[in-house]
Amino acid sequence: MKIKAIAFDAYGTLLDVYSVGALAERMFPGKGAAIAHIWRDKQIEYTRLRSMCGQFADFWQVTGDALDYACEAQGVVLADGSRCALMEAYEVLTAFPENHTALSRLRGAGVPMAVLTNGSTGMIASALQASGLDRFFDHVLNADSVQVFKTAPEVYQLGPDAFGCEASDILFVSSNCWDICGATWFGYHTIWLNRYDQPMERLGVEPDVRGRSLTDVADYVLG
Repeated sequence: MKIKAIAFDAYGTLLDVYSVGALAERMFPGKGAAIAHIWRDKQIEYTRLRSMCGQFADFWQVTGDALDYACEAQGVVLADGSRCALMEAYEVLTAFPENHTALSRLRGAGVPMAVLTNGSTGMIASALQASGLDRFFDHVLNADSVQVFKTAPEVYQLGPDAFGCEASDILFVSSNCWDICGATWFGYHTIWLNRYDQPMERLGVEPDVRGRSLTDVADYVLG
């Protein structure tokens, strides 16, 4: 099929959310990986709970709340300086190593691209700039503008509105299987980047394509 544009999820797809684990490990030896994983799980859970209950708070607050929970769950005391350092690390998350090459191929072919993320305006702008990925995207679309998080259809609608085409003409890319399920239900053409070798969600919906990295996205779109 002809792909008219591509919308990329950010956290876990373009940016390695577990890269904060290295800093957490230096602060709390033996607990860094656990903190990073609980932090991410709670972050996603809180977006869902807030969306279901109509209690929106931006992703920066959600991320901080999830960090506080993760540290308490691991029995560590999070001093103000440590908390600030970990939150700042989320603004400079590491990009996956293949990203620049894959996105350069797509940009060189003239494919319009956007980021479509739950991330709040300031934090996603900082992360994209820090990683050098900001130059590749025509649009940075985020949940702040609709005051609800993915998988709400209002968030996914930002893509068709920005590109001026149908959702089915847009390839949506995410490493988060729940996000792929929501986007597929919405009507996007989808590719799931199964970076962490996870099983498919049991929701009665499948991505159109499966891959492992952004290299697979470029290969799929450019043939």
